Amino acid sequence: MVDADKGKTRTERDSMGTIEVPADAYYGASTMRAVQNFPISDLRFPRSFIRALGLIKLAAARANRGLGLLEERLLDPIVRAAQEVADGKLDNQFVLDIFQTGSGTSTNMNVNEVIANRATEFLGGELGSRLVHPNDHVNKGQSSNDVIPTAIHLAALMDIQERLIPALQRAKKALDLKSKEFWGIIKTGRTHLQDATPVRLGQEFLGYAGQVESGLRRLRHAQEELSQVALGGTAVGTGVNTHPEFASRATDLISELAGVRIRETESHFQAQSTLDSVVEASAVLRTIAISLTKIANDIRWMGSGPRAGLGELALPEVQPGSSIMPGKVNPVIAESLLQVCAQVIGNDATIATAGRDSYFEINLMMPVAAYNLLQSIALLSTATDNFTRQCVEGLKATERGPETVERGLMIGTALAPVIGYDLAAEIAKEAAKSGRTIREVAREKTDLSEEELARILDPEKMVEPRAED
Repeated sequence: MVDADKGKTRTERDSMGTIEVPADAYYGASTMRAVQNFPISDLRFPRSFIRALGLIKLAAARANRGLGLLEERLLDPIVRAAQEVADGKLDNQFVLDIFQTGSGTSTNMNVNEVIANRATEFLGGELGSRLVHPNDHVNKGQSSNDVIPTAIHLAALMDIQERLIPALQRAKKALDLKSKEFWGIIKTGRTHLQDATPVRLGQEFLGYAGQVESGLRRLRHAQEELSQVALGGTAVGTGVNTHPEFASRATDLISELAGVRIRETESHFQAQSTLDSVVEASAVLRTIAISLTKIANDIRWMGSGPRAGLGELALPEVQPGSSIMPGKVNPVIAESLLQVCAQVIGNDATIATAGRDSYFEINLMMPVAAYNLLQSIALLSTATDNFTRQCVEGLKATERGPETVERGLMIGTALAPVIGYDLAAEIAKEAAKSGRTIREVAREKTDLSEEELARILDPEKMVEPRAED
């Protein structure tokens, strides 16, 4: 079926004059100018950010109506249109590049125009007629300078609560289960990539679970910081052209709609002149990425081989690993997570730079900060879930780890409290040189009985605090 309106335009007007807009577009003149001004990339705001904008505009309409500042006849059409934005029904109308005006004004006007025109349509008016006005009605009591930072915080909070926290909780549960499963397996520990004293494989996985738990704790602090929003500060933080009760009413409504708690900031002047809370949240995501990098790398290394590597873990085999080497299987799930972690670390560098570009009453890199923050949350959520499901849950321990313990040189550490460091070191060096075990050399160089050697060199007793008398 041919679209009869394809290629047709309508004339819209803004403070700069007239401009042609696609006839069937819900956006208007301001959006169209931004389309022309910023043909930079194919990067667009993600679904969660558009959802946040829709919820903010919906709550703003209700708050303004409750304060007697919006006509009753306009409330329902604006609310219906804003709900469609929040639900994703009008996503194709959000056409602007991330690399735009640093305040995000173009995107704020994009959502104002879409809601205004859709609401006008609900009232039986023509697109572009401004029966519902994008500035006077949809943007009432607001500015791009408080709406956009509020939308960043809100979108991040929703994504953290709905996606990242559940993903990390599932990862922690899987790592805890593996810790219990592997608790009885004692292997050689490693420091500086060299043999160290024995450790339980389960203790290593307990450490990984602890890293994830710490990440969740750090996220809770980031959520607290993000829960304070700029809405109500309007242009420069003074709240000009908004009702004193607008922000508190609107944020209560948004909290109810979004399922996350936000509140009006106690200091509007810092809330919209900086991205400090976003920078901190990104730093937490970077820390989580670094934690996941350690976990993925350890598991990948322990699964290396299977014959010429460590081979202490058998990783799930999910796909052929080579186009030329038959039978090769690679740790691709871990590699995928590692690439995501690299992206998140890079995103954090962008966000730190964006946060630095705050001047006087506004930050001028809000769109790129929003894009990178939300991408980091999304990538960590999906990659962590994938790693948990396709790698961690299917891990199996091999016999290789326990087999190396008796041959390891560092079990000689247990001799030091009994025979002294110097003699223990001499035994270790002789064992390394001759290829014999610590136990074999100790038989020759000490007067310890076989029973005493068995007790002192028992790996089970070396994986917990102990000091020989």
